[in-house]
Amino acid sequence: MILNKAKQIYLFLGIGLMLASCTNKKRVDISNINLNLTIERFDLEMDSLTEQNLVIKAPQLQKKYGAFYADYMEKMLGVGSVADTNYYQQLRQVLQNPDYQDLKASVAAAFPNMVKNQQELTDAFKHIRYYYPQQKLPRLITFLSGFAVQTPIGNNYIGIGLDMFLGADAKYYPALRQSIPQYISRRFSPQNVAPRVIEGFIREDMFPEKDANRSLLSKMIYNGKILYFMDEVMPNLPDSLKIGYTQKQLGWCDTYKAEIWANFLENNLLYETDYMKIQKYLAEAPFTPGIGENSESSPKLGVYTGWQIVKKYMEKNPEITLQQLMQETDAQKILSGSKYKPK
Repeated sequence: MILNKAKQIYLFLGIGLMLASCTNKKRVDISNINLNLTIERFDLEMDSLTEQNLVIKAPQLQKKYGAFYADYMEKMLGVGSVADTNYYQQLRQVLQNPDYQDLKASVAAAFPNMVKNQQELTDAFKHIRYYYPQQKLPRLITFLSGFAVQTPIGNNYIGIGLDMFLGADAKYYPALRQSIPQYISRRFSPQNVAPRVIEGFIREDMFPEKDANRSLLSKMIYNGKILYFMDEVMPNLPDSLKIGYTQKQLGWCDTYKAEIWANFLENNLLYETDYMKIQKYLAEAPFTPGIGENSESSPKLGVYTGWQIVKKYMEKNPEITLQQLMQETDAQKILSGSKYKPK
């Protein structure tokens, strides 16, 4: 289905963005929730390592950072097993590498402190504790990933690869276009630190996707629930940062939501389980192939639509709690209960 070109004038873009920003009209009181959250600056502590003191300092860092230290050295830097001090030799080479030194300086300049990020994450985790008082929270540890990984989740920690949040115009990213295309690297900005950490925690630690979710509808609703959860625990965050859209992409979806839904229905896609047929509606991409004109469509239309369905479901059923929503595994029940018919 080709969307109506006349609508591409975006007459209602401003209205759509205003409505999209009002995702959480009912705020919860988190003022009595005590949470002392700290972002640990492993990237800065690595500065203390020198060729002369490595034998003394490395074991100290290993003791302090535990599983993260081992994962970092073995899986991210790839300098060898920390069970064998032979890795010191390769670690010295990394620390002395001019590219590493340059990257370290850029990260230090971009992130002299993590005050704003810590405030945003504290607020989000307080909201999580409001809904799930017994939820165990992870350590948050910053590091230099060498452009390999953004927010890895390990045993009781979430890493924050600060070199993956330097800003869309950072000098390093154009050279990485073959492995990291621009439509992804444009989101490598400081304001994405908190949403990407929280999204990763929700998806991986709290509500990992079940293998049984094979149909497009199931995957749409799962992703919609994740984004709705972000609505609730990050009420001040713009919708564009939650889903990873540009303002224009978000406006395009708001303008065309009825046509997007019609496309799913007309092509009998909701119950399709063939991944090759449905992945283009879920995956990161610059646009959605076969939808719209001149490659102006937004990506992840299944994710966006699932979000709208879940929002409508919760609007139509105000007695349902956030916890009950996240426990609900029947995607058809949520779709039926939403009475989703965008106009």
